[in-house]
Amino acid sequence: MTIRLFREDAYVREAPARVVAQTPEGGIVLDATIFYPQGGGQPGDSGALHWQGNRLDIATALNGEAEQIVLVPAGEGPLPPPGCELRQVLDWPRRHDHMRVHTALHLLSVVIPLPVSGGAIGAGKGRLDFDMPEALADKEALQAALQALIDRDLPVSEDWITDAELAASPGLVKTMSVSPPKGQGRVRLVRIGAGSGQVDLQPCGGTHVASTAEIGRIRIGKVEKKGARNRRVNLHLESQYQRP
Repeated sequence: MTIRLFREDAYVREAPARVVAQTPEGGIVLDATIFYPQGGGQPGDSGALHWQGNRLDIATALNGEAEQIVLVPAGEGPLPPPGCELRQVLDWPRRHDHMRVHTALHLLSVVIPLPVSGGAIGAGKGRLDFDMPEALADKEALQAALQALIDRDLPVSEDWITDAELAASPGLVKTMSVSPPKGQGRVRLVRIGAGSGQVDLQPCGGTHVASTAEIGRIRIGKVEKKGARNRRVNLHLESQYQRP
């Protein structure tokens, strides 16, 4: 099992680790990692591994067997051997954009309170597909409502409930196409806002910003009809943000 350091702190940009295995396909498994593995619509992280004067660029991270995370090299080159101590470094600007977009999409599901049938996150943009039979009446009003939520500088936090508690509260699940990460006895919830100011609470295994203000300015892009009841709402980041 790979310890998921990004669960403890999504803002850690580099960390030491030890290689525990190489996969037959040439992937690297560490004892603990800051690389988020592809899943839930969020891409796997990229970055690099450094050891003994060597550098190996990492293209992405994937979920492997037995709760392991596999780091996939970006090209040819020597691989760090099992037992090797190394330093792992994220492509931080790319990851932070994923965090900003992911949190913005949670808020998009607040201003469009319809079931979500799909979604994807990218660096600087993302989209949600909604079970939406009728077209949006006013895209500009939607964008203004979403920006107003972002500008409230709401805290983003997490909580955990048991699988049984989630089963007893099906209203927490907004996504129709992606099941919450269950089977470990507990499920992670991402909360936006606190107390009477809470605006969203839903199961999610991805990485998020600590405050909605970090999202910055957004723009609602194309709204595409993808079926009789399905419409895709595209979202773009319109500003850069550098966390102090």
